[in-house]
Amino acid sequence: MKSTTKAVSWSGVLLLFLWTCASGQQSCPVEKMRPELQPPNETQSQLTLNSAFMTPIVHSFLGLVQPNPFPKDLLVRMINNFNSNTQTEMVKEVLNYEKGFLVCVAIGILYIVLMPLIGLIFACCRCCGNCGGRMQQKQTSSTNCKRRSIYCSTFIITVLILAGNICMFLSTTYTSETVKSSSKEITGILDDVKGYVSSIPQQIQQVLDESSVTVDQVKNNLKETGPLLGGLIQNGLKDSLDPAFNSIIQIAQVINSTSAGLLHVNETLGQLKPNIDALKTNFSAVRQRINNTMNQPECMNCSSLQQVVDKLSLEGSLEFSDQNDLSSAVDKARNADVIGQANKGRDFFDSIPQKVQNETQESVGSALLQLDGIKDKISGVSKNLSLDFLKTFPNEISTIQRSVSVYSPEVERASLISRAIGLILSCLILLVVVCNLLGLLLGAAGLNPKQSPTERSGTSNCGGIFFMVGVGFSFLISWIFMLVVLILFIVVGNTYTLVCVPWQSKQLIQVIDTPGLIPGFNLSKTLNMNISLNIYNIYSDCEQNAPLWTTLHLNELFDLNDYLNVSMYTQEIYQRFEAAQINIANITILSPDIKSQLNNFSKSASSMNFSNIIQHINDVSRTNLSSAADSLDLLADKQSNQNISNQLHGEAKDLRDIQADITSNIMPLLLELNSTINNLSAVASQINASVQNVLQNVGYAQDILNYNVSQIVRAESKVFVDCQMKNFLAYIQWANQTITGNVGRCRPAAAAIDRTENLLCKHLVGSLNAFWFSLGWCMLFLIPSIILSVKLAKYYRRMKYSDVYENNNFPMHPFPKANLKPEFVENVKQ
Repeated sequence: MKSTTKAVSWSGVLLLFLWTCASGQQSCPVEKMRPELQPPNETQSQLTLNSAFMTPIVHSFLGLVQPNPFPKDLLVRMINNFNSNTQTEMVKEVLNYEKGFLVCVAIGILYIVLMPLIGLIFACCRCCGNCGGRMQQKQTSSTNCKRRSIYCSTFIITVLILAGNICMFLSTTYTSETVKSSSKEITGILDDVKGYVSSIPQQIQQVLDESSVTVDQVKNNLKETGPLLGGLIQNGLKDSLDPAFNSIIQIAQVINSTSAGLLHVNETLGQLKPNIDALKTNFSAVRQRINNTMNQPECMNCSSLQQVVDKLSLEGSLEFSDQNDLSSAVDKARNADVIGQANKGRDFFDSIPQKVQNETQESVGSALLQLDGIKDKISGVSKNLSLDFLKTFPNEISTIQRSVSVYSPEVERASLISRAIGLILSCLILLVVVCNLLGLLLGAAGLNPKQSPTERSGTSNCGGIFFMVGVGFSFLISWIFMLVVLILFIVVGNTYTLVCVPWQSKQLIQVIDTPGLIPGFNLSKTLNMNISLNIYNIYSDCEQNAPLWTTLHLNELFDLNDYLNVSMYTQEIYQRFEAAQINIANITILSPDIKSQLNNFSKSASSMNFSNIIQHINDVSRTNLSSAADSLDLLADKQSNQNISNQLHGEAKDLRDIQADITSNIMPLLLELNSTINNLSAVASQINASVQNVLQNVGYAQDILNYNVSQIVRAESKVFVDCQMKNFLAYIQWANQTITGNVGRCRPAAAAIDRTENLLCKHLVGSLNAFWFSLGWCMLFLIPSIILSVKLAKYYRRMKYSDVYENNNFPMHPFPKANLKPEFVENVKQ
């Protein structure tokens, strides 16, 4: 028996530990979603226009002019040896590097010098009647063909100049808009940088605030050790105690129902016995009278009914000896107060949380102190990170923004001036284009090829004059415009090749990183960080949106794991809870006396012969005196002696009265008694199994309480502490990953640099490049425009001297001037 109990006990321990592990996993709350770090707000770019349509051709031209790579080494040597004696050699290297630009500058200077000089010579020659100044045009067979060819060429050149002029208008607008929006764009860039820098402490504080939330949550859970840990212990005992308590309640209900059934039986018997005793007495008297009547000599054929009369009986017994034994066992079981024992067990079970709360007060207090230590240690992260520059940097940016806002009106004024200058230059070029177009339109509209050059219409003559006006205006403005082109080409072109191109390829950042290039500049010292940092690596990391931890190599300055290593504190909490003695006093669910009473109750119920009782009731129920009464009536009718006949009829009536009394008074009680006995029999048939189930469940639960409570308490305590530490350690892991992988992702910083490059190179330098290239394009095509306009004007202007040509076989030869008399010449001129 002992070995069996041990086997049950150890199997129960195994099952309980398995269930405890599963329930512990279920009771531990799922790791909550940590808040995402708030990224800094980014402003929208104010730049909407750019000269992208001109970018490919301008960049191709500048690539031809300056095919050399970025002179990084030369630039570094120039800055480092600015006051040395090697300036002559460096100047030669610079000139060699800029030879493409120098060639273009030389061509531009020639243009500036020659155009006004040629214009002056041309004007003087025309005034002297040379260079086409003589108002006479020779007429040949190819005159119309030449005119049409020159006309088409002039039209094409004019269209090309117009295209360049349109590009000038557009680039002027883009340049003006870029300058106008530059202050807002710079302010937006600085806002992004300031927002990014300001967001880093906020993100770190957000991580630390989450630590406070987690610590406070764990502290609250520890303060609620009674309900939480007590609940876990209750869950550990529930599967073993609940069946015991439930079976006790069920057997108590069986005892109460059995007691009620027996009480009802007693009450029914109490009503039946007096009636049955009275009936028996009455029946005996009637039977005696029947026998006396039938024994009289005058009774004819009475002996024939003697056998029937002898069978009449009311001898059925309602005395049940087993009932008293069962009633005694039920009373003793009721007096044992099985329900009270179950309630005591329930009270013990419900009191576990309060007992746990009382027993763990000291451990909880120590754990709360450890958690405060953890909280203080994590708070040290923000104090010891070398990010002091983040505190002053936003103020410096605000200072720069104020300076930008101060100069914003000047920038807007510069925008208006640049627009005005660009529009004036564009309109002057447009004037040449208009003159050419008017010349083409009026000349072609007013010209009659069959007319003599001296008889051309005023419309045709106006067309020719417009051509000459365009030529004269071209000579006046072209050299000035070329000077503008030359200045912008040198400044903006070099800005693109020496700043924008290396900026895009990051070579410029590498030059800035050169040690000693900028006197007194050291990025590490500027950031107050004793590690080697360079702008190029930081920018490259920020382009990949790397976190601040990686970008600034903070792992070389700060051991984050040391600050987030809380194993010492958590180990202390574990030890405190393991040392806590949570004593849950054992309780005897059912005493041996109660078990004995239950066994006695089961034995009495099993030994009671309910079938015998039912048989006795059936015997009483089967009593039928009506047939005997009928027989007496028949016998009475056959009697010749009236007195005997009357006696037999009266005795038959007495039997019927007894039968009626049985039917009306005795039978309902017998039926009720029979039903009650059947119910008791059904209940009694299950009492033994119920009692054995109770004793088995109680024995199993009692073994758990006697031998396994301490293991359950220890296991559930570990589950409880593991749950709290799991939540906290999950935060530590999240904090480590967040600080090293998410805090200060510096894509906004790289984006600010990209936006600055976009403002300077793509918009400002790009628009200015497009402007000087368009203007230079126009200046280039002014040369053929001048030549073609001069030639085409000859075909449209009205000539003073006639040169007749007729299409026949006799050529006409002009008279030699030497053979003409002066008087004839004078007459011809007139």
